[in-house]
Amino acid sequence: MKYHLIPCLLLGCSTWAVAEPRYTQNDFGGVGLLQTPSARMAPAGELSLNANRTDPYSRYSVSFQPFDWLEGSFRYTSISNRDYGPESLSGSQSYKDKAIDAKVRLLEESHWIPQVALGARDLGGTGLFSSEYFVGNKRLGNFDLSLGLAWGYIGNRGDMDNPLGWVDDKFDERPTSDQAGDFNGNQYFRGSPSFFGGVNYQTPWEPLSLKLEYEGNDYQHEPQKNNQVQDSPINLGFVFKANDWIDLHAAWERGNTAMFGITLHTNFATRKSPTKSFDPKPEPVPDVKPATAPTDVQWAGVATRLQNNAGYTVSRITQRDSELIVYGEQNRYFHTPKAVGRASRILDNSVDDEINWFTMVDTRYSLPIEEVSVPRDTFREVVQEDRPLEDLRRVTEQNVAVPHQEKTLFEQKPDPFTYGLGLGYKQNVGGPDGFLLYQFSADLSAEYRFQPDLWWSGTLSQNLANNFDKFKYDAPSGLPRVRTDLRQYMTTSELTMPTFQLNKVKQLDQDLYGMLYGGYLESMFAGVGGEGLYRPMGERWAVGVDMNWVKQRDFDQGFGLRDYSTITGNATLYYRSSFQDILGAVSVGRYLAKDYGVTVDLSREFGNGVRFGGWVTITNATKEEYGEGSFGKGIYFSIPFDELMASSTTRRANLAWTPLTRDGGASLGRSYSLYTLTERRNIDMFHSNFYKVTE
Repeated sequence: MKYHLIPCLLLGCSTWAVAEPRYTQNDFGGVGLLQTPSARMAPAGELSLNANRTDPYSRYSVSFQPFDWLEGSFRYTSISNRDYGPESLSGSQSYKDKAIDAKVRLLEESHWIPQVALGARDLGGTGLFSSEYFVGNKRLGNFDLSLGLAWGYIGNRGDMDNPLGWVDDKFDERPTSDQAGDFNGNQYFRGSPSFFGGVNYQTPWEPLSLKLEYEGNDYQHEPQKNNQVQDSPINLGFVFKANDWIDLHAAWERGNTAMFGITLHTNFATRKSPTKSFDPKPEPVPDVKPATAPTDVQWAGVATRLQNNAGYTVSRITQRDSELIVYGEQNRYFHTPKAVGRASRILDNSVDDEINWFTMVDTRYSLPIEEVSVPRDTFREVVQEDRPLEDLRRVTEQNVAVPHQEKTLFEQKPDPFTYGLGLGYKQNVGGPDGFLLYQFSADLSAEYRFQPDLWWSGTLSQNLANNFDKFKYDAPSGLPRVRTDLRQYMTTSELTMPTFQLNKVKQLDQDLYGMLYGGYLESMFAGVGGEGLYRPMGERWAVGVDMNWVKQRDFDQGFGLRDYSTITGNATLYYRSSFQDILGAVSVGRYLAKDYGVTVDLSREFGNGVRFGGWVTITNATKEEYGEGSFGKGIYFSIPFDELMASSTTRRANLAWTPLTRDGGASLGRSYSLYTLTERRNIDMFHSNFYKVTE
């Protein structure tokens, strides 16, 4: 039986049985064949780290899948036969190109219809490898066929006239990019396009898949006049799945050049977090209730068990009729239901049947965030597997924490002084001074609470290893240097004091919070400020306002200050959608360089707390004032350490990447924000992890 590629893609041939697909990364990052993308998407939550070499290009990329219909990548390309700049600045470092890519699924594959996607490479970089494309895929048994049409780099052969030229003749020519870091909108879908396509074959041996592609680039229009000999437009390669998280790639490309690569990948939406082997075991629930009445309980011992096993630093325990209420800060378990369940076990083991409800009031610096109430009998029966979990979910209450008429059974003042020692890491990637500028430091952080809602916090940082002395290129700026003096801040002193500040918070109403702070607020600025946040319980939106007067710090990050000062602040609207867990934040205000503008931050938060996101900042600073990049932009990943470690923790790993460090659109890096402090008002996170109440 004969099959033709183009008719099958257009009509959706489905004669062969459809096998389970396995989608792998292409050379540039993102699901595809070798040099070309496909319409396929990795599962939502997938994160891939890719590295490969095809002379003269070495490519390093991160590809992420926030939704099953959206793929994003950022990439560095090292061009080994081109220097980055003058030897006095860059030494022998090869040229580095940086780029952001995106791909959107337009149609999902069905019985007759192919999957179709629209994508672009180098959306916000230098434009050296910029390209736009439409591509379709149809699966025929173990063969996954793709066919696309590309403008720009992927279609540089220019096989045909641009069909958009019939609309406007401006589409017939593709201009060159004139501003690194800008969105090159005047290039999109312009110039002569070319077809590309190929097939991905899943062999009977599950770890091995083969790739065959026809690419639309002839390598005669390479960046920096770096044209390459292409003996054939046909590329052939394979992917070997070494294990569940490592893929090995190899190919023969351009008819004369070998490619080798590796992909490390995982899915943060579906992977199981490590077994918490270093956590204490939850207390068992006895078959019969204790005979001890609440008035006879040794509450100091209960408070110790609540801290050691359930993570609650208890401030007081009270009783209201048949309800036992625990007030405290939960600082151990990332997911509230797990802490609530462990605390309920402890309380169930401590009091007689006079008590029917257990309530935990979660506070942060005395701010009551939420109260969770669990019916004792239902909880016991669910833990003993006599009733389904859904019975407990239906009757568990999550409410605003408000004052009650209640009898105090126990009260204590927790230790006011706490400290911790950790390893710090800072980096600047892809600059002309060196591909990776880094600093490792030993960081000592400490906190002293004068009152539950009034505390001092500070950090000392000792440099351990640092190559920021290579940082010579500050780049021109038409704005006050509020961020581009990074080198001086990183190299002037071996011992620095990034923060040293006093903080005060207060609940102004049941849904309204306020905060005041002053001191050395971040490594580059000191000052005073305040924030207000209105965050109704059970709602998906919140509104916050902050205002700060700040003064620039000396480069040694000691107590000295420089002459520059400004007022900066924002009004921010937060909204968390019920559709695909999108968290949006729109901030309008004044930035550190005295420019005015707006920042839009969008992220996808999965049920386990992992976030993939990005932001764009546009201000009234002109392109000439802003300099290279034209406006602020970046992407980030926020991953709970709880997903990575064998012990429970509430901390996060925050990884952010921005193409350039510029002065325009720079925000104050505050240590505390009310939205973060009240994060446990996120009811979606509570319910998506309710099953942990029995762990």
